[in-house]
Amino acid sequence: MTQAPANQGLPSDLTAPLAVTMGEPSGIGGEILIKAWLSRLTHDLPAFVAIDDPARLAAEAASLGVDVPIVRVSSARQAFDAFAHSLPVAALDEPLSPPPIAGTPSVAHAEAVMGSIEIATQWVFEGQACAVVTNPIQKQTLYEAGFRYPGHTEYLAALTGAEGAPVMMLVSPQLKVVPVTIHMPLADVAQSLNTQTIIHAGRVTAAALRTDFGIKSPRLAVAALNPHAGEGGTLGTQEREIIAPAIEALRQQGIRANGPHPADTLFHARAREQADAVLCMYHDQALIPLKTLDFDQGVNITLGLPIVRSSPDHGTALDIAGRGEARADSLIAAMKLAASCAENRRKAIS
Repeated sequence: MTQAPANQGLPSDLTAPLAVTMGEPSGIGGEILIKAWLSRLTHDLPAFVAIDDPARLAAEAASLGVDVPIVRVSSARQAFDAFAHSLPVAALDEPLSPPPIAGTPSVAHAEAVMGSIEIATQWVFEGQACAVVTNPIQKQTLYEAGFRYPGHTEYLAALTGAEGAPVMMLVSPQLKVVPVTIHMPLADVAQSLNTQTIIHAGRVTAAALRTDFGIKSPRLAVAALNPHAGEGGTLGTQEREIIAPAIEALRQQGIRANGPHPADTLFHARAREQADAVLCMYHDQALIPLKTLDFDQGVNITLGLPIVRSSPDHGTALDIAGRGEARADSLIAAMKLAASCAENRRKAIS
């Protein structure tokens, strides 16, 4: 298992590229990767290297009817030098077999999917890359192959030896949100919330806003769980018994946290100007406003890791894989955000 070195995975060479993982090879990851590379000049993208199967990407480009020169590389320097004129690919140990079929995941590819994540992470630790950008994975396929983690976040935490539970943040140009509870039934949220979990999410978020986003004194707005923030306890007591004590504890630690606020007042334009991020109590409370404001450019970034990791805020989109219809906006935004966070982190600890 990879362990974080003293430099926390940051490259000494600021020209180090991003490492982009393969993701589910039967999904849209290859398509949006190629579209991102084709738009590298239009969007002023940072250099990136794909940890992938070159034959798969060549076939993907051919299916899209585009000319994408693909060059195999074995180092970050080669990738950076090639990026202007070719798509650099650090090849997996073995080509994918059988070849992927668009829209039809195969458990035979699970090892390669996991291997791509491991190689990308290792490249960051070695200084070969500045950050990891992960294409979406099909978790059910990985589970069938014996994958032991709920998803990318937990796997990366294990690979990097992260201290404490990582925290998921969703970022768009208008809003940053952090769900305190994530993938669980809504009926379980109230029983799962506790003061320490909210404190942990607030501390990790505030630290990341300072280090990775360059915000010297970040402001956290904290959402209530119940309508009208519990209406004095008549609509629920979690606000006064769980959330308010967490906010007070964060304040005592020097973090500018305020709330709990009714969620229906937190996301209009004036409210967004008053906070650098919003702590939300459950998944949809965070993701609905973010995706409503900007569905195409949302980015998932993992806070609390010793490396920078971002991802498009969408899934594998098996239903449109192979059709040429996928948009690369979220992957492009994830690349730009990862590069920016890596640079801010380098400055913060240098």
